[in-house]
Amino acid sequence: MDDLNNSELLISDKLKNNQKKNCLCVVMPAYNEGMHIKDNLLKASRIISGFVHNYRIIAVDDGSSDNTLTEIISASESDSKISYIGYKPNKGKGKAIISGVNYADADYIAFLDSDLELNPIMLKGFLKSMKEKKADIVIGSKMHKESKLEYPLMRRIMSFGYYIILKMMFRLNIKDTQTGIKLFRSQVIKSLTENMLTDGYAFDIEILAKANKAGCKIIEMPIELKFKRERKEKSRISIKTSVKVFSDTLTIKKALKD
Repeated sequence: MDDLNNSELLISDKLKNNQKKNCLCVVMPAYNEGMHIKDNLLKASRIISGFVHNYRIIAVDDGSSDNTLTEIISASESDSKISYIGYKPNKGKGKAIISGVNYADADYIAFLDSDLELNPIMLKGFLKSMKEKKADIVIGSKMHKESKLEYPLMRRIMSFGYYIILKMMFRLNIKDTQTGIKLFRSQVIKSLTENMLTDGYAFDIEILAKANKAGCKIIEMPIELKFKRERKEKSRISIKTSVKVFSDTLTIKKALKD
């Protein structure tokens, strides 16, 4: 993927002038989340501050067509721990995360979906497990036996079907690649995001497949998931998106083939 030119980026001065390395940096990609993003960012910051003092949230507006960026900037003005990156046009979740990772200066870097269907308090347990088990990557898993889910049946079926496909294609000992909360050691994720092939929803698959091939230690953790999106809100996972994810998955498989 081509890198974004600096001229295309709107970057918070907090990131440009950052002189202090953080313990934890949380990258939160957002696309057309203007109705909720400010409240969600402020809530995430309050929660994270309860278990990490030295942290930063990087909210990335992925070319939204609504007021998402304006609301992110407003949240940043209200909370010194929140920074932002914005650009147009929309480039995909993977590109948004990479943009955040590039500006993250921390020992640990996390990804968290900005809709907060996944509570950032879970990162406290992720950090503890990463240190105790000397893991390189900790990911949330909907298919963990201890997970508590309020999640549509159809999505559960799709998740299981995709798990079977990935198991056959990549021999991953991971049951769920797509849950939107993940934690990485900084040096690991920065190396994995170099020369990415995908920039959409298959981004998670590529990251974990590359990590698995590189011998990284990956552990799965249980999550609590409360599906918030109303029926009237347009689903982010359309048929077109699903086809693109499968096509990208084949591309990843071909590229990583021994």
